[in-house]
Amino acid sequence: MILAGGRSSRLGGEPKSQLMYDGATLLEVSLQAARGARAVVVVGPDPGTLPTGVLTCREEPPFAGPAAAVAAGLSALEAHYASRHQEGRRAPLTLVLACDMPRADAAIRALVAVLEGEGAADASVPGAPGAPGDDGVMAVSADGRRQPLLGFYSTTALQRAVAENARRGTLKNASASALLASLEVREARVPPGSTDDVDTWDDASALGVAGRVPGHDPGDRSATPQLNSTLEANGEEPG
Repeated sequence: MILAGGRSSRLGGEPKSQLMYDGATLLEVSLQAARGARAVVVVGPDPGTLPTGVLTCREEPPFAGPAAAVAAGLSALEAHYASRHQEGRRAPLTLVLACDMPRADAAIRALVAVLEGEGAADASVPGAPGAPGDDGVMAVSADGRRQPLLGFYSTTALQRAVAENARRGTLKNASASALLASLEVREARVPPGSTDDVDTWDDASALGVAGRVPGHDPGDRSATPQLNSTLEANGEEPG
């Protein structure tokens, strides 16, 4: 689930998803980081052409915040599986990824290593991650800051959290931290800089991110060469 909404108010309204990093848009970079997913959904304003098989949806109401975006993304994924009668193939874990972290790929690899048991931390190290949580793993920057918009979470636990917040009427304008507060997740340190995000033009400059290039097609499949083949290998139908 790639979250690509937000007003980008500190960027003068420039959509973060269309900013350029190393010859690709931040959305393309995020799609590449999510390669291997059983299904992919982009939540936010119409991003234009997307690679075959990638879903898209919008939070309700628009610009209602990360919690509402996660709810919309989960709903789109559920509808995707139901329409293909593939409820049994629903992924047990959902990657939640904000599209404004150009170096997230390194963090995702680190989180996958933790999930596979290769990244066990020394509990004696101050601030080191604790015991694994049943509800997933969340990225923590090298300086100890939690990044809830970069983590693998139990799909069932996410659905439960969304349902509880919807019942209380607290989805709109809620943060990801508030939505995930009830989840028992492991916090895992990831490589330095891999959770750095773009909120201002100073952030963009520091990360080597530039304004969008006129005429660049975000659906150019050369930017996500492994995504379509991976979806097809997992049995997803094109289109």
